[in-house]
Amino acid sequence: MVDPVAAVFSCAGELSVRELVVLLDALVTGCSHYPGLDEAGRPRLFLHEVETRLDEWGRFRGSGTVRKALRRAREGVESPKETETRLVIVDVGLPEPEVQFVVRDGSRFVARVDLAYPELRIAIEYEGDGHRTDKAQWRKDIARQRDLEGCGWLVIRLTQSDLDDPGVFLACLRRALSSRMITR
Repeated sequence: MVDPVAAVFSCAGELSVRELVVLLDALVTGCSHYPGLDEAGRPRLFLHEVETRLDEWGRFRGSGTVRKALRRAREGVESPKETETRLVIVDVGLPEPEVQFVVRDGSRFVARVDLAYPELRIAIEYEGDGHRTDKAQWRKDIARQRDLEGCGWLVIRLTQSDLDDPGVFLACLRRALSSRMITR
């Protein structure tokens, strides 16, 4: 059996930068509900620790790809789809949004959003099928969006189909960024 970092490094030669970023984000998350992972007994890693391990391993097939992916990995991401969404945004030259941003109205907690441009009050939320098929989650999501909008936030929701063909989502995001920058 190998540890998670060794497993990622061992597969690196077969993976793209994007696939490695998704894996690295998963390695450095502290989220207990990350798909397929159970935090109990799983050590929390930080990006600098993965980078140290990479230096210790030296050159190996895929090490250059891991180095590129490490520059794009972020701590605190809570799902592979959040990573994919962030990469779709950045890969077209748009500014990188913050991950897992906490929105407050004064001292009142409003929401923690997947991705955000806090200074523009734009939230980006990936909606997996569980958000659609779980009645309680769906109702919670609607109330949450209403709360965010009540605090002046623009909420952009997307699904897998937006990641498969991101044109419409990216056009919506560009319009939102443009309109919010003009009104600042």
